[in-house]
Amino acid sequence: MRTSYSKKHKVGISVLSGLTAALLILTGCSKSEETVYQIPEDRKLIVYTAHKADVYEPIIKEFEERTGIFVELKAGDTLALFDELQQDAPGTFDVMFGGGVENFEECRDYLEPYKVSEIDQIAEQYRTEGDAYTPFSVLPTVFIYNNKLVYPVAAPRTWEELQTDRWKGKIAFADPTKSGSSYTALCTMLQVSDQDAQKTLEDFTGALDGYLSPSSVAVLEEVNAGTRLVGITTEGMARQKILEGADITVIYPTDGTSAIPDATAIVKGAKHMENAKLFLEFTVSSDVQRLVEEVFFRRTVRNDMEEYAAPEQTKLKTIDYDIHWASQEKEKILNTWETLQGRTDEKVD
Repeated sequence: MRTSYSKKHKVGISVLSGLTAALLILTGCSKSEETVYQIPEDRKLIVYTAHKADVYEPIIKEFEERTGIFVELKAGDTLALFDELQQDAPGTFDVMFGGGVENFEECRDYLEPYKVSEIDQIAEQYRTEGDAYTPFSVLPTVFIYNNKLVYPVAAPRTWEELQTDRWKGKIAFADPTKSGSSYTALCTMLQVSDQDAQKTLEDFTGALDGYLSPSSVAVLEEVNAGTRLVGITTEGMARQKILEGADITVIYPTDGTSAIPDATAIVKGAKHMENAKLFLEFTVSSDVQRLVEEVFFRRTVRNDMEEYAAPEQTKLKTIDYDIHWASQEKEKILNTWETLQGRTDEKVD
C-alpha cells in the first residue's frame, strides 16, 4: 500500500492581507505585541492551494480587496494537501484551490456541492456531475524539448516514441506521487497506449532510467538548462517559461493528449461557508478567467471567451480522458509505480 504523507512533510505558508497589516500600523501594534487585531469570523476564509504563488497571489489579493474577506492560505504539493483533506476533522479549512480533477473526484465525500451562478458560461465538457467541484483552468499535457540540443525533426512526437532508447535517461518528469500534473500525464500515457498498463509503466520507468525531477517546475528548468533534453509538462507552464526567455519548444503529442481542468471546491463542514461560495464564484468570473488566459497562459473554462483562446488551440488532439478511471485506479497505479521505482518500503515525502 502507498504510504500517506505525514504531517511533518507538509508545506504551509500564512498570508496576512494588506488591510490587516494596515490596521496594525494605524493602531501602533506589531505582531510581536500582545494586542493584535482580531478578524471577525464572518470575514475569514481558510484556503488550501496546490497552485504556485504566481497563480494564487494575484487572485487572493484581488478577492480580499473586492470583498473585505481575509484569506488565510496554506500552499503545498497536490497529493499531500488532498491527503490532509481526508485526514483532518471537518472545519479545519474551507476551500481546496487547485489540483487535477482526479483528486477532487476521489475526494467527493469530503466536498460540499455548490453550483456557481454562471454555470451556463462554463463549457459543458468541464462541468461536474452533482457540482461537487468547480473547474478553474484547462491544462493540456505537452512535451517540451531543448532547442539547442535537439533538432526539431528528431524531437519525440508520440508517447510511444518518447519511451524509445533515443531518450533513455534524457527525460524530465516529476514524481506522480507528489505532482498532480504528472499523475495526469501518467494516466494520459496509459490511456493513449495500446499496451497493457503494466508494460507501459515498465517501459516508461526504463526510459526515465532511475531519474525523477524534484518538482513540476524543475522539469522546465532542467530542459531549458539542457540537463535533460525533453520533458513532460503542462501547456500553461511551458508557454510562461518561453515568455520568460526559455529556449524550449512545445510539442503536442500527435497520438493524443489530455486537456482536463484543475478545480476549486468547498470542503464539507466549512466554517466560513458563505465566504467559500463567494470565492468559487470569483474563480470563474470573467475577470479571473482573463487572468487565466492572459497572465497564467492557461485555457479558460468559460464558453464565452473565445477571443482569448490560445493560438495553439488548433494543434491539440485530445483524447476522451477517463477521469473516473484515473480516480478509481490511482492507488493501484501509484503502488505499481512505486514498486517499479524500487520504493515499496520507502515513505514518499
